[in-house]
Amino acid sequence: MTIFASGLGFPEAPVLLPDGNFLFTEMTPDTGCVTWISKDGQSRHRVAHTGRPNGLAQDADGGIWVAETAQKALVKLTLEGCQEVFAKAGKGQPFLFLNDLAFAPNGDLYLTDSGIEVEEFAPGGALNPDWENLKYDGRVYRVDVKSAKVKSAAMKSGEVETIDQGIRFTNGIAFGPDQNLYVAETLEGLIHRYEWRDGRTTGKKEVFGNVINPAAAPGIKGPDGMKFGADGNLYVAVFGQGDITVLDPKGKVVRRIEVGGIYPTNLVFGPAGEQSIYVTEAATGTVRKLHVGTDGFPLFK
Repeated sequence: MTIFASGLGFPEAPVLLPDGNFLFTEMTPDTGCVTWISKDGQSRHRVAHTGRPNGLAQDADGGIWVAETAQKALVKLTLEGCQEVFAKAGKGQPFLFLNDLAFAPNGDLYLTDSGIEVEEFAPGGALNPDWENLKYDGRVYRVDVKSAKVKSAAMKSGEVETIDQGIRFTNGIAFGPDQNLYVAETLEGLIHRYEWRDGRTTGKKEVFGNVINPAAAPGIKGPDGMKFGADGNLYVAVFGQGDITVLDPKGKVVRRIEVGGIYPTNLVFGPAGEQSIYVTEAATGTVRKLHVGTDGFPLFK
């Protein structure tokens, strides 16, 4: 394990750009930005200040999509820093705590909302001590963004579809090699799998796996960001547990990779052939590079 970058304010949402450089979000109040870091980790600059950016994903045209928590909005961003609010609600349902996002094979964007106001969950940036008993209405949305432009008008009613809700803190999201949708439920430690066919989820949902280590210390913990490897396994950053838990295609825990910090938030696979993951770790404000013996499964854009 090596430190790729340090001095970041609650880093999240690593994205590998086509040229080998990276994007990350920084979520502390004094940062609140999307940050570009060079492929060697030696230089960086702020792409844009958005407020409290959480999830990131890049589309096939190079546009950057931001799950923006402070604005309670889905934002589209260019690498030059131009930003535009694309949506602030599902159909009759305002966003609360946007978290992560992923593109489907057909180009639709799927988005998680943790289902609670940020200031209720973490007032003043500190975790609410009664977090276990708070009311959560975590959601999964499908967003039609295929014809979106950065200068587009606000979304028309009906273009954001609610796929599921009532989840206890919806978090990481990914499409797998089987083209099904995988969603993390942090406070239950679960990864759910939704059958996805012909451009839509079918309504069939099942528990795919649980990432909680029974031997882990008490306190808040659960799955955060996640990505699939080319080996078919799902690599899950387990916040509060200090590891990347690896689930095989049947949902069985096959490996736990310690990251050297208690709060890993997300990960991305490095360039092809490197067989490494880059893990954002909030407690130390670092990005850690770990060799895992496989490249990533290509992300849908």
